Amino acid sequence: MFDFRLKVFASVARNLSFTRAAQELYISQPAISKHIRELEGAYHVRLFERQGNRVALTPAGQLLLTHADRLLDGYRQLEYDMHLLQGEHTGELRLGASTTIAQYVLPGLLADFIRRFPHVKMSLLNGNTQAIETALLEHRIDLGLVEGLSRRPDLHYTPFMRDELVPVVRHDTGLPVGDELSAHDLPRFPLVLRERGSGTLEVVEQALAGLGVPLASLQVLMYLGSTEGIKRFLEQTDCIGIVSVRSIDRELAAGAFRVVELKELRLMREFCFVQPQGEAGGLARTFMDFV
Repeated sequence: MFDFRLKVFASVARNLSFTRAAQELYISQPAISKHIRELEGAYHVRLFERQGNRVALTPAGQLLLTHADRLLDGYRQLEYDMHLLQGEHTGELRLGASTTIAQYVLPGLLADFIRRFPHVKMSLLNGNTQAIETALLEHRIDLGLVEGLSRRPDLHYTPFMRDELVPVVRHDTGLPVGDELSAHDLPRFPLVLRERGSGTLEVVEQALAGLGVPLASLQVLMYLGSTEGIKRFLEQTDCIGIVSVRSIDRELAAGAFRVVELKELRLMREFCFVQPQGEAGGLARTFMDFV
Protein backbone atom coordinates (compact mmCIF):
# COMPACT_ATOMS: atom_id res chain seq x y z
CA MET A 1 0.00 0.00 0.00
CA PHE A 2 2.78 2.44 0.85
CA ASP A 3 4.21 4.28 -2.15
CA PHE A 4 7.92 4.73 -1.45
CA ARG A 5 8.09 7.28 -4.26
CA LEU A 6 6.16 9.73 -2.07
CA LYS A 7 8.77 9.38 0.68
CA VAL A 8 11.53 9.99 -1.86
CA PHE A 9 9.72 13.03 -3.24
CA ALA A 10 9.12 14.49 0.24
CA SER A 11 12.78 14.05 1.14
CA VAL A 12 13.96 15.83 -2.02
CA ALA A 13 11.37 18.57 -1.48
CA ARG A 14 12.46 19.15 2.12
CA ASN A 15 16.17 19.07 1.38
CA LEU A 16 15.94 20.67 -2.07
CA SER A 17 18.74 18.31 -2.95
CA PHE A 18 18.83 14.90 -4.64
CA THR A 19 22.17 14.19 -2.95
CA ARG A 20 20.96 14.90 0.59
CA ALA A 21 17.77 12.91 -0.04
CA ALA A 22 19.88 9.92 -1.14
CA GLN A 23 21.96 10.22 2.05
CA GLU A 24 18.84 10.55 4.21
CA LEU A 25 17.10 7.51 2.68
CA TYR A 26 20.25 5.37 2.23
CA ILE A 27 19.66 4.78 -1.48
CA SER A 28 21.63 5.83 -4.55
CA GLN A 29 21.14 9.19 -6.25
CA PRO A 30 20.18 7.51 -9.56
CA ALA A 31 17.43 5.68 -7.65
CA ILE A 32 16.20 9.02 -6.28
CA SER A 33 16.08 10.45 -9.80
CA LYS A 34 14.23 7.37 -11.09
CA HIS A 35 11.48 7.68 -8.47
CA ILE A 36 11.01 11.38 -9.21
CA ARG A 37 10.82 10.72 -12.96
CA GLU A 38 8.18 8.05 -12.36
CA LEU A 39 6.05 10.48 -10.33
CA GLU A 40 6.43 13.20 -12.95
CA GLY A 41 5.47 10.69 -15.65
CA ALA A 42 2.45 9.47 -13.71
CA TYR A 43 1.05 13.00 -13.29
CA HIS A 44 2.43 14.50 -16.53
CA VAL A 45 3.96 17.46 -14.67
CA ARG A 46 7.36 18.73 -13.61
CA LEU A 47 7.81 18.58 -9.86
CA PHE A 48 11.18 20.36 -9.66
CA GLU A 49 12.96 23.08 -11.57
CA ARG A 50 16.59 22.07 -11.97
CA GLN A 51 19.30 24.72 -12.27
CA GLY A 52 22.68 23.04 -12.14
CA ASN A 53 23.00 21.42 -8.72
CA ARG A 54 20.10 23.44 -7.31
CA VAL A 55 16.45 22.41 -7.38
CA ALA A 56 13.24 24.21 -6.49
CA LEU A 57 9.63 23.04 -6.26
CA THR A 58 7.30 23.89 -9.12
CA PRO A 59 3.67 24.80 -8.30
CA ALA A 60 2.78 21.16 -9.06
CA GLY A 61 5.52 20.05 -6.69
CA GLN A 62 4.21 22.30 -3.93
CA LEU A 63 0.72 20.83 -4.39
CA LEU A 64 2.04 17.28 -4.31
CA LEU A 65 4.05 18.03 -1.15
CA THR A 66 0.90 19.19 0.65
CA HIS A 67 -0.84 15.91 -0.17
CA ALA A 68 2.28 13.80 0.40
CA ASP A 69 2.65 15.14 3.94
CA ARG A 70 -0.90 14.09 4.80
CA LEU A 71 -0.56 10.71 3.11
CA LEU A 72 2.75 9.87 4.78
CA ASP A 73 1.35 10.86 8.18
CA GLY A 74 -1.64 8.62 7.46
CA TYR A 75 0.59 5.68 6.46
CA ARG A 76 2.55 5.99 9.71
CA GLN A 77 -0.67 6.09 11.74
CA LEU A 78 -2.07 3.11 9.80
CA GLU A 79 1.05 1.05 10.46
CA TYR A 80 0.89 1.86 14.16
CA ASP A 81 -2.84 1.15 14.52
CA MET A 82 -2.72 -2.18 12.64
CA HIS A 83 0.15 -3.50 14.72
CA LEU A 84 -1.54 -2.24 17.88
CA LEU A 85 -4.38 -4.69 17.17
CA GLN A 86 -1.84 -7.41 17.97
CA GLY A 87 -0.57 -5.59 21.04
CA GLU A 88 2.60 -4.47 19.24
CA HIS A 89 4.01 -0.95 19.21
CA THR A 90 5.64 -0.70 15.79
CA GLY A 91 6.38 2.19 13.48
CA GLU A 92 8.52 5.26 13.06
CA LEU A 93 8.70 8.15 15.52
CA ARG A 94 10.54 11.28 14.43
CA LEU A 95 11.36 13.49 17.41
CA GLY A 96 12.74 17.00 17.46
CA ALA A 97 14.15 18.58 20.60
CA SER A 98 15.63 21.92 21.52
CA THR A 99 19.29 21.77 22.45
CA THR A 100 19.12 21.59 26.25
CA ILE A 101 16.46 18.87 26.20
CA ALA A 102 18.27 16.87 23.50
CA GLN A 103 21.57 16.93 25.39
CA TYR A 104 20.59 16.68 29.05
CA VAL A 105 17.06 15.27 29.34
CA LEU A 106 16.37 12.90 26.45
CA PRO A 107 19.34 10.47 26.24
CA GLY A 108 18.31 8.37 29.24
CA LEU A 109 14.62 8.53 28.34
CA LEU A 110 15.30 7.41 24.76
CA ALA A 111 17.36 4.47 25.98
CA ASP A 112 14.54 3.38 28.32
CA PHE A 113 11.90 3.85 25.60
CA ILE A 114 13.81 1.74 23.07
CA ARG A 115 14.21 -1.04 25.64
CA ARG A 116 10.45 -0.92 26.33
CA PHE A 117 9.43 -0.66 22.64
CA PRO A 118 12.20 -2.34 20.63
CA HIS A 119 10.22 -2.40 17.35
CA VAL A 120 9.86 1.38 17.16
CA LYS A 121 12.28 3.11 14.80
CA MET A 122 13.30 6.47 16.25
CA SER A 123 15.16 9.54 15.03
CA LEU A 124 16.01 12.81 16.77
CA LEU A 125 16.44 16.25 15.21
CA ASN A 126 18.34 18.74 17.37
CA GLY A 127 17.95 22.53 17.05
CA ASN A 128 16.79 25.60 18.93
CA THR A 129 13.11 26.06 19.78
CA GLN A 130 12.24 28.01 16.63
CA ALA A 131 13.91 25.40 14.42
CA ILE A 132 11.98 22.57 16.08
CA GLU A 133 8.64 24.38 15.71
CA THR A 134 9.40 25.00 12.02
CA ALA A 135 10.32 21.34 11.48
CA LEU A 136 7.02 20.30 13.06
CA LEU A 137 4.98 22.57 10.79
CA GLU A 138 6.91 21.25 7.78
CA HIS A 139 6.08 17.63 8.77
CA ARG A 140 9.76 16.75 9.15
CA ILE A 141 9.11 15.52 12.71
CA ASP A 142 6.11 14.03 14.53
CA LEU A 143 6.64 15.47 18.00
CA GLY A 144 8.71 18.33 19.36
CA LEU A 145 10.14 18.93 22.83
CA VAL A 146 10.94 22.59 23.41
CA GLU A 147 11.82 25.20 26.00
CA GLY A 148 11.00 28.90 26.13
CA LEU A 149 7.94 31.06 26.72
CA SER A 150 6.49 31.88 23.29
CA ARG A 151 3.51 29.91 22.02
CA ARG A 152 2.46 29.67 18.37
CA PRO A 153 -1.33 29.61 17.88
CA ASP A 154 -1.09 26.83 15.28
CA LEU A 155 0.69 24.47 17.69
CA HIS A 156 -0.36 22.77 20.93
CA TYR A 157 1.98 22.76 23.95
CA THR A 158 1.90 20.27 26.84
CA PRO A 159 4.27 20.95 29.78
CA PHE A 160 6.13 17.88 31.07
CA MET A 161 9.06 19.15 33.19
CA ARG A 162 10.29 22.26 35.00
CA ASP A 163 13.81 23.61 34.67
CA GLU A 164 15.86 26.41 36.21
CA LEU A 165 18.42 28.62 34.50
CA VAL A 166 21.31 29.81 36.66
CA PRO A 167 24.22 32.24 36.26
CA VAL A 168 27.48 30.34 36.49
CA VAL A 169 31.20 31.16 36.52
CA ARG A 170 34.30 28.99 36.58
CA HIS A 171 35.53 28.28 40.10
CA ASP A 172 38.75 30.29 39.77
CA THR A 173 37.25 33.23 37.90
CA GLY A 174 38.97 36.58 38.20
CA LEU A 175 35.64 38.40 38.19
CA PRO A 176 34.69 40.12 41.46
CA VAL A 177 31.53 38.02 41.82
CA GLY A 178 30.39 36.55 45.12
CA ASP A 179 27.74 33.94 45.79
CA GLU A 180 24.95 36.45 45.13
CA LEU A 181 24.41 39.09 42.51
CA SER A 182 21.72 41.64 41.81
CA ALA A 183 20.21 41.42 38.35
CA HIS A 184 20.80 45.17 38.11
CA ASP A 185 24.55 44.52 38.45
CA LEU A 186 24.67 42.12 35.48
CA PRO A 187 25.50 44.90 32.95
CA ARG A 188 28.82 45.38 34.80
CA PHE A 189 30.06 41.92 33.86
CA PRO A 190 30.87 40.18 30.54
CA LEU A 191 28.44 37.41 29.64
CA VAL A 192 28.10 34.49 27.25
CA LEU A 193 24.52 33.60 26.27
CA ARG A 194 22.58 31.29 23.96
CA GLU A 195 21.69 32.46 20.46
CA ARG A 196 18.57 34.24 19.19
CA GLY A 197 15.76 31.77 18.61
CA SER A 198 16.70 29.69 21.65
CA GLY A 199 14.23 29.20 24.47
CA THR A 200 17.01 29.85 26.97
CA LEU A 201 17.70 33.36 25.73
CA GLU A 202 13.98 34.13 25.53
CA VAL A 203 13.47 33.27 29.21
CA VAL A 204 16.50 35.31 30.27
CA GLU A 205 15.53 38.31 28.17
CA GLN A 206 11.93 38.45 29.40
CA ALA A 207 12.82 37.90 33.07
CA LEU A 208 15.46 40.65 33.07
CA ALA A 209 13.23 43.04 31.11
CA GLY A 210 10.62 42.61 33.85
CA LEU A 211 13.18 44.06 36.28
CA GLY A 212 14.10 46.93 33.96
CA VAL A 213 17.32 45.32 32.70
CA PRO A 214 17.10 45.17 28.87
CA LEU A 215 19.22 42.72 26.93
CA ALA A 216 20.83 45.63 25.08
CA SER A 217 22.33 46.86 28.35
CA LEU A 218 24.35 43.67 28.87
CA GLN A 219 28.00 43.15 27.91
CA VAL A 220 27.49 40.02 25.81
CA LEU A 221 30.89 38.77 24.65
CA MET A 222 29.43 35.91 22.64
CA TYR A 223 26.12 34.29 21.63
CA LEU A 224 26.67 30.56 21.20
CA GLY A 225 24.47 27.86 19.68
CA SER A 226 24.79 25.24 22.40
CA THR A 227 25.12 24.92 26.15
CA GLU A 228 28.24 22.78 25.68
CA GLY A 229 29.78 25.65 23.74
CA ILE A 230 28.99 28.04 26.59
CA LYS A 231 30.55 25.67 29.12
CA ARG A 232 33.76 25.31 27.11
CA PHE A 233 33.89 29.10 26.67
CA LEU A 234 33.48 29.63 30.42
CA GLU A 235 36.40 27.30 31.13
CA GLN A 236 38.71 29.66 29.22
CA THR A 237 37.17 33.09 29.84
CA ASP A 238 36.38 35.33 32.78
CA CYS A 239 32.67 35.87 32.20
CA ILE A 240 29.23 34.79 33.41
CA GLY A 241 27.15 32.23 31.55
CA ILE A 242 23.46 31.49 32.06
CA VAL A 243 22.60 27.83 31.53
CA SER A 244 20.23 25.09 32.67
CA VAL A 245 21.18 23.77 36.10
CA ARG A 246 20.70 20.29 34.59
CA SER A 247 23.62 20.89 32.25
CA ILE A 248 26.28 21.50 34.88
CA ASP A 249 25.80 18.66 37.37
CA ARG A 250 29.23 17.20 36.67
CA GLU A 251 31.02 20.56 36.70
CA LEU A 252 29.46 21.52 40.04
CA ALA A 253 30.30 18.13 41.56
CA ALA A 254 33.90 18.45 40.34
CA GLY A 255 34.21 22.00 41.66
CA ALA A 256 34.93 23.42 38.19
CA PHE A 257 31.96 25.84 38.18
CA ARG A 258 29.95 27.61 40.81
CA VAL A 259 26.46 29.07 40.68
CA VAL A 260 25.84 32.75 41.37
CA GLU A 261 22.37 33.39 42.82
CA LEU A 262 20.29 36.26 41.45
CA LYS A 263 18.78 38.10 44.42
CA GLU A 264 15.56 39.32 42.79
CA LEU A 265 14.39 36.33 40.77
CA ARG A 266 14.68 32.69 39.80
CA LEU A 267 14.81 31.94 36.10
CA MET A 268 12.25 29.14 35.89
CA ARG A 269 10.80 27.64 32.71
CA GLU A 270 8.84 24.64 31.51
CA PHE A 271 9.84 22.03 28.98
CA CYS A 272 6.89 21.25 26.70
CA PHE A 273 5.81 18.70 24.15
CA VAL A 274 4.62 20.50 21.03
CA GLN A 275 2.35 19.12 18.30
CA PRO A 276 0.14 20.49 15.54
CA GLN A 277 -3.30 21.42 16.86
CA GLY A 278 -5.62 18.44 17.01
CA GLU A 279 -2.93 15.74 16.77
CA ALA A 280 -2.45 13.64 19.89
CA GLY A 281 -2.44 9.95 18.91
CA GLY A 282 -0.17 7.17 17.72
CA LEU A 283 3.45 6.77 18.72
CA ALA A 284 3.72 10.43 19.66
CA ARG A 285 1.08 9.92 22.37
CA THR A 286 2.77 6.68 23.48
CA PHE A 287 6.06 8.53 23.91
CA MET A 288 4.43 11.43 25.75
CA ASP A 289 2.73 9.04 28.18
CA PHE A 290 6.00 7.16 28.67
CA VAL A 291 7.91 10.35 29.52
